[in-house]
Amino acid sequence: MTYPKNQIEFEKMFATEEDCIKYIIALRWPEGFACPNCSKNVYWFASKNRIICAACEYQTTAIAGTVFEQTNKPLTIWFRAIWWMIAQKNGVSATGLQKILGLGSYRTAWTWLHKLRLLTVNPGREVLSGVVEIDETFIGGKAKGKRGRGAENKSIVVIAVEILEKGTGRVRLGIVPEASGRYLLKWIRMNVRQGSLIITDGWKGYNRLKQNGYEHRIEKVTVKDDDEEMLPNANRVASLLKRWLIGTHQNFTSRNRLISYLDEYVFRYNRRTSKSRGLLFKRVMEQAVLHKPVKYTEIMNVR
Repeated sequence: MTYPKNQIEFEKMFATEEDCIKYIIALRWPEGFACPNCSKNVYWFASKNRIICAACEYQTTAIAGTVFEQTNKPLTIWFRAIWWMIAQKNGVSATGLQKILGLGSYRTAWTWLHKLRLLTVNPGREVLSGVVEIDETFIGGKAKGKRGRGAENKSIVVIAVEILEKGTGRVRLGIVPEASGRYLLKWIRMNVRQGSLIITDGWKGYNRLKQNGYEHRIEKVTVKDDDEEMLPNANRVASLLKRWLIGTHQNFTSRNRLISYLDEYVFRYNRRTSKSRGLLFKRVMEQAVLHKPVKYTEIMNVR
């Protein structure tokens, strides 16, 4: 399966609506189109981009059951939105996307970006393993008081970083309602393989790691920044994350939708050494054709 390696190739590959439809079909049915009703692969194209099975006359479209379902915008615009989001090193804000694509409303750009952020999470991704440093940070303003007692309207974000012989590997970010052992251990079990060595500071919320199948090493906090005391690698990720939220999104990230921004950041951080924007575009497109349709109301109702 080919993918564009640069902007010029992208424009040539997806110049028309037909080009985009063919690409989606190739991603959804690598062995050729198969009717969802009878599995036959004999079909023809009809008006309104319908695909009609020649065996049972079942009608469908290339985008039915995908994140593009029922869109009233051309696929050429959708493809450019995905390319622009992926090709930019630091991503794009809803205002920026609206301007670059000439979209009629900010709400459309905002909704599209939230749908695309859902595609940055691969449901089958591997959990972290080996040596993993874990700490928490606060998103949403200055933190006052004891650890785990953030100020009102503040989110506690858990940061897990794989420690390699040289540098760091993958990261995971998550939100917990409080920095207690109950919530921290639940999140760790979902994101770090048992048997891994977990490095934390002396916070009591990590006291039961060994009883939960992990090796545990406590290290002294070495970084004091922004009214927070953190372990060095987690602090580096936290600093980059906050800079990204301020720089790209001007901190316009509501608390109940913060997780989608964290997912996008993890996608970018874990692929920071990738030399191919086109391959990243292909990966997001693969998720786009597998992901169920998402309505605006579903995004708005996230809690």
